[in-house]
Amino acid sequence: MRQDLEQILGPAGLDERPVRDLWPLAIMRERSGETAPRVLVARPSNRQQVVAILRWAATAHVAVSPLGGASGVCGALAPQSGELVLDMGAFDRVLEIDETNLLCRVESGVNGLALEKQLNALGLTLGHFPSSLPGTTIGGLISTRSAGQESSRYGSIEDMVQGLAVVLPDGTFASPRPGPRSAVGPALHQLWLGAEGALGVILGADLRLHRLPAEVVGRAYAFGGLGEGLEAMRSIMQSGIRPLVLRLYDAEDTAFGGHDLAPGSCLMVVAAAGLNEVAHAEAGAIKRFAGSARDLGEAPWQSWRQHRFDLSAERMKALLEPAGSYLDTIEVAARWSVLADLHARVKSAIAVGGLALCHFSHAYEQGCCAYFTFGGSAEREEDARAAYNRAWEGAMTAALEMGATISHHHGTGQVRARWVADEMGGWMHVWRALKEGIDPSAIMNPRAMGGSR
Repeated sequence: MRQDLEQILGPAGLDERPVRDLWPLAIMRERSGETAPRVLVARPSNRQQVVAILRWAATAHVAVSPLGGASGVCGALAPQSGELVLDMGAFDRVLEIDETNLLCRVESGVNGLALEKQLNALGLTLGHFPSSLPGTTIGGLISTRSAGQESSRYGSIEDMVQGLAVVLPDGTFASPRPGPRSAVGPALHQLWLGAEGALGVILGADLRLHRLPAEVVGRAYAFGGLGEGLEAMRSIMQSGIRPLVLRLYDAEDTAFGGHDLAPGSCLMVVAAAGLNEVAHAEAGAIKRFAGSARDLGEAPWQSWRQHRFDLSAERMKALLEPAGSYLDTIEVAARWSVLADLHARVKSAIAVGGLALCHFSHAYEQGCCAYFTFGGSAEREEDARAAYNRAWEGAMTAALEMGATISHHHGTGQVRARWVADEMGGWMHVWRALKEGIDPSAIMNPRAMGGSR
């Protein structure tokens, strides 16, 4: 295996090491002594090498998992002995920034935060701000169907990708198609958004950009209860306003954040953006939608903005270091009419260890994402894992029974494998047919989408 790949890459293009993402259950297992296996890692530097590796893998029947920033949290990246990892870190160039047409062409290994800083220097933004942004790559964001903190204004990653350059498992190359939109068949590149490396290797992307807003007006409000806050969120989104940020914290998450508010209060952080007069007008309208909520001024907004990347997966990894501890997040999405009941059911299910928090973000006219954090500890590692699994079981069951999605933006991987077919229903047959047609040798990431077969 190594000798064959050295002929393609040279000895310097290969190394051997453990590789995995930041799935909390895998971290807990390693804490108990179940170390990740060492696997062969190939680092191609051009398209021809990727093509050659995939053709070799199909012939040799070797599974291949593309590697970006390894900041996922669902266990989609967990290669086993005898498999191959394709490290796309050498594909790190920003090929073009088109300030006239508001487009950029980048390679898949470009760091998300580095790209944003380069765009900001030109008065532009991609508008994609997941909390893990400093550790992400564009290919990873695409592969997990990511959403960011400003999605209510700019959309999620699927709204930003105009086209993809990919190599299929048989070595076929497909490049981005032209134009801002095409009616020549389905937008097939969308199949790769959320596929977790199951359909081939992403080399690069054409991304839509935005001009930085001239003005941002951010404030915070304290609502007497969750229902009032959710109703204000719904009213804002259905009014036609597209806030830059719109986040509502339930009473426990509000208190956990250290906000000195009356018991049961729910904090909302919201910002309007755009031309000066537009941003101020929308901020005024938002204040009206907040109704009798207490206006807390701009200080909580400024604090949130300063610490927006603090709650990263890497920090969660550090919090999982003590023996017997468990901690994770679960993000689901539902229509406005069921969000309050969904919140209550999931909170009850995940409160097995004491810590159960929730905030609402990524809002749409039709509904919103509910983002839960849960954690606890046990004297024995097996009891910690059992409590962790019970929380997931309860949350996924509640989501499916109430018509919610089992994931909004973290992906599927191994943690949601049991429930993927339940959500997809008949579309699972379509997915499997696509997978088998595009990857008949089944060489691409076997842990994507809850298992590709």
